Amino acid sequence: MIADRVLQAIAVSALEPEWEARFEPKSYGFRPGRGCHDAIEAIFNTVSGKNPQRRWILDADLAAAFDRIDHDHILGQIGAFPARELVVKWLKSGVIEKGWFTPTEEGTPQGGVVSPVLLNIALHGMEQAAGVRYRTRGVNADRVVPGSPVLVRYADDLVAMCGSRKQAEQVKQRLAAWLAPRGLRINEDKTRIVSLEDGFDFLGFHIRRYRNGKLLIKPGKAAVRRFRERLTTEMRALRGANAQAVIRRLNPVIRGWAAYYRSSTWTPTCGSAPSAGRSEATRISRIAGSLTGTSARSGGPGTTGGCSATATAAPTSPSSPGRRSSGTRWSRARRRQTTRPWPSTGPNGAAAASLRWTKPGCA
Repeated sequence: MIADRVLQAIAVSALEPEWEARFEPKSYGFRPGRGCHDAIEAIFNTVSGKNPQRRWILDADLAAAFDRIDHDHILGQIGAFPARELVVKWLKSGVIEKGWFTPTEEGTPQGGVVSPVLLNIALHGMEQAAGVRYRTRGVNADRVVPGSPVLVRYADDLVAMCGSRKQAEQVKQRLAAWLAPRGLRINEDKTRIVSLEDGFDFLGFHIRRYRNGKLLIKPGKAAVRRFRERLTTEMRALRGANAQAVIRRLNPVIRGWAAYYRSSTWTPTCGSAPSAGRSEATRISRIAGSLTGTSARSGGPGTTGGCSATATAAPTSPSSPGRRSSGTRWSRARRRQTTRPWPSTGPNGAAAASLRWTKPGCA
């Protein structure tokens, strides 16, 4: 198994340089030096501004792309690749599940190192099939021709930004006809055509243009729900644990969430928005405090580690929700001053200096 994965990695290192020079500019999935945030940035650059020309969105998804890729099409694409025979063996290797062998007549190896590259090779040319046209001359040679749709793809998930609903429907029909010879089809249950004002979800982000002309990119509702469900599951599993164990378990989860969504224009969950981020962090802190006798405090807005906490010792006795325990300290957190300082200076400094505390009823 290890030797097979090593051979796949060697094949990938030989395939990538050739196909990286061919791949389309707005393909971002499983490519070196590219990621989800690059795809979101490409969408933002297309639909942002006072008067964007492409306000109709085709949000499409391919049905079981890794399981239904046509083998003959992949082999025809790679041509006389030196490791072609190895690729054929990987594609036809079959699957053993619960002692039963199932031959693979279509699709790529599940979890294989070479599978993402083969998927990108099979889907190469999608932009051209959708009708995307780029300038070929001048200083703007890499920009899309006005009136042409813009297609952004991440693996088997894609978004086409069009000038009208009719154009979006035409793009959908073209892609359906182009995918058929490759053994793929569009998942109708997850595909829809919406206006930019209604918003759409892509890679966990929700992108929407509001009536005031602002384009906001924020975490999708489904992503927020999954994040909260995971926090709930983690906290229930940590009932009775001390603060150090709770914070050690929650810190990677919260930091990972904040790192992924820190580039969005509005992040309501973990610290980018001053009010919303703190309220969510406070809610998590109160849950942690009620279960373990401690709480996590958020840092300043816009910091990735704003929701993280560090414990140095376990509390000896439970405290009220949201209240700091004696044996806990937090990183990037400063305790607010709860008592008003004695005014010894200023215009009323002399009068204040003569004041003394007295019991009720005493002059």
